[in-house]
Amino acid sequence: MENKLFVGNLPWAATESDIRAHFSQGGEVVSVEVMMDKFTGRPRGFAFVTMASAQAAQDAIAKTENIDFMGRPLKVNVARPREERPSFGGDRPRSGGFGGGDRRGGFGGGGDRGGY
Repeated sequence: MENKLFVGNLPWAATESDIRAHFSQGGEVVSVEVMMDKFTGRPRGFAFVTMASAQAAQDAIAKTENIDFMGRPLKVNVARPREERPSFGGDRPRSGGFGGGDRRGGFGGGGDRGGY
């Protein structure tokens, strides 16, 4: 079992120190990473908690899963490895929007009325 936990359904007001204190019930907490929205700077409602050992992670799951934390029941699981996402570089066919040449008439040409 892994040491890293996914914690979902976090209240917006939960801070890193709140989460650390709550998960220390299961054992030593190595790190807490609250995920933030890159555009608004607000919390996204989930975090990753890394415990000191696999046993501490298992204990933390048992003691915190579906338990009320600041008014919300937490969802706690072992974190899965990050999946590879496709890159959206130049290898993707264009769909027509800005500059596509299909019949929808994007700004860059195409369409039935000609380019702008």
